[in-house]
Amino acid sequence: MFPALYTIFPRVSHIERLLFTKHLAIMIKSGISLLDAIDTLREQTKSKAFKLILAQLFADTKNGQALAVTLKKFPDVFDLFYVSLIEIGETSGALEQNLEFLAQQLSKDYQLRKKIQSALMYPGLVISATVIMGGFISFFVLPKLVEFFASFQVELPLSTQILLGFAMIMKSFGLLILGVIGILVLVSIALLQIPSVKFAWHTVILKIPIFGDLLLYQELARFSRNFGILLKSGISSTKGLEIAAHTLSNVLFQKDVRILADKLASGNSIGATLKKENFQEFPGILVKMIAVGEKTGKLEDVLIYLGDYYEDEIENISGNLSTLLEPVLLVTIGIVVGFVALAIISPIYELTGSINR
Repeated sequence: MFPALYTIFPRVSHIERLLFTKHLAIMIKSGISLLDAIDTLREQTKSKAFKLILAQLFADTKNGQALAVTLKKFPDVFDLFYVSLIEIGETSGALEQNLEFLAQQLSKDYQLRKKIQSALMYPGLVISATVIMGGFISFFVLPKLVEFFASFQVELPLSTQILLGFAMIMKSFGLLILGVIGILVLVSIALLQIPSVKFAWHTVILKIPIFGDLLLYQELARFSRNFGILLKSGISSTKGLEIAAHTLSNVLFQKDVRILADKLASGNSIGATLKKENFQEFPGILVKMIAVGEKTGKLEDVLIYLGDYYEDEIENISGNLSTLLEPVLLVTIGIVVGFVALAIISPIYELTGSINR
């Protein structure tokens, strides 16, 4: 009954989950019981959705149920990675430590998302503004120019003829084109729900220049950091790989990590499997360092270092992205604006010249 009530409210945000984990770790570390800590956080939260969840956590904890068991009721909020660390922490008596691990991971994941969003913000704003202005001109300005230029008794330049041809298309079929675009977007979203199509798209998107690198490093950072934290918390390598696969958003990476888990369960090492399978999305430096980490018994430390390394790579790309894209976007927009201006001014100039003659 409770999950049904939960679904009528908005989803819990990442920052709310982060603050809950961090505050819960601090309160337990300071000597407050788990039950009192949950009750305090329930009273303080402003989110209606999260307040309901914390109310259920409080009720179940009061009845003696393990925290991980209740968290499993809300998979959209607390994923397998989160629940597994809590479960291990409760079993081993290291709940406080694992909560701190989770808080650090959620914080890094939040910062990672912000870095990528910041990197994509500038080109996104420029492209969005261009599309909006282009749509406004196409639907409201260009159709009115058709009759205006048709009244000219001069031969129109090629640029004006091209612009008028586009204006005629928008005047006659503008709404139809807009509807088709909307339908194509909806069909694309529906097709991406098909596993084979989604897998193909997730494979292709990693090969897109610059943006593909951002997504690639995001998955590598998330895999390395999460797997390392799982190993450090005491989870076995095989189970850690299975859980880490659930934290990844790219299905190609998920498939590769599950293959690693299967090979590891069969007695193969992770480094040897990565080298043998030759996964293109796993760079050579990662493969070599994981192999060294397995040999030295410091795999978790190597993985956490790799997570930090790929986060730094994301930051470098983010910092350079605006510098790389700004001239390309400005030149493209300048060419379009110049073409439209030339197409409008040229016939007026020709008409003025013919009147003077």
